[in-house]
Amino acid sequence: MEKKFHYNVRVRIKEKDSVHEEYFGRGIAQLLHGVKEYHSLNLSAKQMGMAYSKAWRVIKEAERALGMILLHRMGQKGSCLTEEAEQFLAVYEEAEEAAVGAVQGVFEQYYG
Repeated sequence: MEKKFHYNVRVRIKEKDSVHEEYFGRGIAQLLHGVKEYHSLNLSAKQMGMAYSKAWRVIKEAERALGMILLHRMGQKGSCLTEEAEQFLAVYEEAEEAAVGAVQGVFEQYYG
């Protein structure tokens, strides 16, 4: 009998020797995509149903965990991703896609 499953794979990243407990994960990736789209952390947070203060806090925590700056604040013009953040986001999403593929492959091997 063939079974189908939903795969909930969580990829969380932090700098190897970081003493911080914070990670970069799917939620922060979503926030960054919103900043790319709206040029605003505030609007990105609102679209996710998140308070701006929480969004700013998790971005700062991720920056500490990764050892890199993710956002350029441009005053009234909003925010944009740093070049390093753009690259990291792309690499993160590639890794997340590969992880989901690996899990899916194992389950398909055993459950068709």
